[in-house]
Amino acid sequence: MFSGIVEETARVVKIVKEQENVHFTLTCSFVNELKVDQSVSHNGVCLTIVSIDDNTYTTTAMKETLERSNLGLLQVGDEVNVERSMPINGRLDGHIVQGHVDMTAECIDIQDAQGSWYFTFKYPFDKAMAQRGYMTVDKGSVTVNGVSLTVCNPTDDTFQVAIIPYTFEHTNFHNFKVGSKVNLEFDILGKYLARLAHFT
Repeated sequence: MFSGIVEETARVVKIVKEQENVHFTLTCSFVNELKVDQSVSHNGVCLTIVSIDDNTYTTTAMKETLERSNLGLLQVGDEVNVERSMPINGRLDGHIVQGHVDMTAECIDIQDAQGSWYFTFKYPFDKAMAQRGYMTVDKGSVTVNGVSLTVCNPTDDTFQVAIIPYTFEHTNFHNFKVGSKVNLEFDILGKYLARLAHFT
């Protein structure tokens, strides 16, 4: 489990395709603290560390992960938001994040808010999925590329988030442009409540 509080960005240094799998090798400041079999969130996707070598580590993404997320678009040199799993006695500073990306969304607008920024994202709307909690609500939580954020001005298929300078500088939000594809994980509490309402 994660909290959506990104620790830093890791940089992709190598990508190797093996049949339907892709092995990503990355580097970040805490490589020496990692262990094989440890779970780390990469742009909101929970991946297992399979090897560590000096100042780099490698994870593997399978076909379904690549199709459901933006990891298949990564190139050498790209920045990836990373967060280690939350300790059981840790503070939940963001919200409950599973690291299970639901779908991707497209950045359709970026507004300068005189020091901060408003990003607008659009995702495919499906009424049946929305009834199961795959949606955003005003002032609710959503995870964008692994970052826990508060929803603003949601519609059926769009929502905004406000990004302060610290988040902009310490995540890969500073690389986003109109047309950028991001990973979304909708709030697990909303999914459970929607599912419960279906049976009542």
